[in-house]
Parts: sequence; structure tokens; C-alpha cells
Amino acid sequence: MTDAARLYEVWVYLQAEPLFWLTLTLGCYLLADGLYRAARLFPLLNPVAVTILLVSAVLVGFGIDYERYFNGAKFIHFLLGPATVALAVPIYTHWSTVRAARWPIMVAVLAGSFFAIAITWGLAVALGLEASTIKSLLPRSVTAPIAMGIADMIGGVPSLTAIITIATGITGAALGRFVLDMASIRSTAARGFALGLASHGIGTARAMAKDPKAGVFAAVAMGLSGVVTAMIISLIFHLLTVMI
Repeated sequence: MTDAARLYEVWVYLQAEPLFWLTLTLGCYLLADGLYRAARLFPLLNPVAVTILLVSAVLVGFGIDYERYFNGAKFIHFLLGPATVALAVPIYTHWSTVRAARWPIMVAVLAGSFFAIAITWGLAVALGLEASTIKSLLPRSVTAPIAMGIADMIGGVPSLTAIITIATGITGAALGRFVLDMASIRSTAARGFALGLASHGIGTARAMAKDPKAGVFAAVAMGLSGVVTAMIISLIFHLLTVMI
């Protein structure tokens, strides 16, 4: 048996093992994170985005279907829940600061959530997208589990929502700093809040990496925007149903 044949047999064995895909995902993330740090946290080299590109390249290059990959890497998906809940710890630590800004926070969440829905709806209609696609896009600015639940509830496509939500998070985390700098927003709390509101989990991770206080306000924005967005979209579709 040739060396190439032996390597092929090893590859066939490994790609059939669930642990391989978990290891691949973690390895790609460590590589992406190392690149990100070497580039001094250059926003366009966001480790989540780079990891997605690397894993996708492997899956496409070797013709691996997504379900096989997910069955091996779903432990990471499971950890999203505990990781999100764990954000309660820094929020509790800085609760007095958050509580002092409760009214500006509520106004910002309401305005930001409504604007995200309105601009998405307006652009989607202007581009002539199908109704199911529009419904899938509406909750794009909240964290993926909530966004997928909203999309499923209103008749969207949860898998499409997940893709758009991740893309939104990566874009916001990568370009948010430039936008905030252009707007001359210097407040650490405000910058973190804006990232959490517009870019959910990925933006929150970015803010937390830059400054703990920014991360706290980003986590607050992410959590509240998920609740408010679900309420606004549910109300809109309920009113449309009643009127029709």
C-alpha cells in the first residue's frame, strides 16, 4: 500500500469520528485567535470569522456535509447556553453602575431594537425579497438562539436566520470600532452597549476583550435587545394578523 493510500485511510477514519470535528474547530479557533492577537486585535481578523472560513474551507474542500460536522462539534453549540448565562456574573459585579443608567439603557434598547427591525424591513422590501426571507432577516440583530426562535415563530427559516445573525455579529464586531470613532463616541460604557445591541454575542465578546466595563454594558444590551426585539416583532405580526 502506498503512503498516499495509507494517509487516505487515516483521513477516512478520522473524519468519521465525532471528536475529530470538535478538535478541528478548537484548533482553527486557536489559530485564528493567535493571528488576531499577532495583528494587535485588527478588527477584520475577528477570530470567529476566521474560524468559520477555515472550517468551511475544510468541509467544502473534502465534501463533508454539515450534519456530520455538527454531530461532532455540537458540544461547542451546547456551551453557548452556559456561556451566555455566565455573563450574569460581571453584570452582577457592576450592578450598581448598570442600575444607575437604567433609563438611558431602556430608551437606547427600545430605539435600537425598533430601528434594526425597521431598517431591515425597509431594505428587504426595497430589494423585493420573498416574505419568508424577510421574516428570517428581521431578528438578525439579536443573539442566534433567540433570533432563530423568533424566525420560527413568525414563519421564517431558522437556518437562514442563524447565518445572517452570525454575519451581522461579525460585521458589527469588525467595523463597530471605526463607526464609533467616526461618531466621536468615547464613553467606554456607550461603546460597549452599542456593540452588544448591534452585534449581540460576538460584539459582546469583542467589548469584553477590550474592557470589562464595556463588556458588562454589551451583555446588558444583548440580553435586553433579545427580549425587546421578540416583543416588538410579535406585536407587529399580531397586529398585522388582526388587521388582515
